[in-house]
Amino acid sequence: MLDPKECILYSGAASGAEAEFGALAERYGLQEVNFSFEGHQPARTRGLRVLTTEELALKDVSLAYVSKIMNRGYSTAPKFRAVLQSICWQVTSGHEVFVVGSILPDGTVKGGTGWGAEYSKICNKPLYVFDQERKSWFQWKDTEWQAAVSPIITHHHFCGTGTRFLTDDGRAAIAALFARSFKKP
Repeated sequence: MLDPKECILYSGAASGAEAEFGALAERYGLQEVNFSFEGHQPARTRGLRVLTTEELALKDVSLAYVSKIMNRGYSTAPKFRAVLQSICWQVTSGHEVFVVGSILPDGTVKGGTGWGAEYSKICNKPLYVFDQERKSWFQWKDTEWQAAVSPIITHHHFCGTGTRFLTDDGRAAIAALFARSFKKP
């Protein structure tokens, strides 16, 4: 088990899964960095790191590229671009990535959360997704999702992100992940 005082959660402070990751990080005594940007309405303020326009630009990505990888279209609104850029900051800061959402038949993850999962694959980060519909954890291995029984956080710096529409099963999965990974608070 990791000493929580030596660990940092990187997230985005949004309501739902990110807020739950943050609440547990605080409860367990982990440090927390929540990437945000001007105009974003964070659900958490602990460890809030508001990215400058210049910092966001460092993680700029073509929306056409994202749409192609994700097999769906995305908004061209500046705020949506900033969301994608802040997700890139979260993923690159962590050494492994834990996502709560739903894996679609094409292997991508539903919603904006899916970009975090795809970017994790591109960056070759260990990636785990709790699929709220199947009520199970999965790990990306090589080119496919494989069942992951009771994953644990193994790196001191990790990313926790996911859907705004967190279910009770998703909440329980995050709580169990922390309980397996860290010494009790």
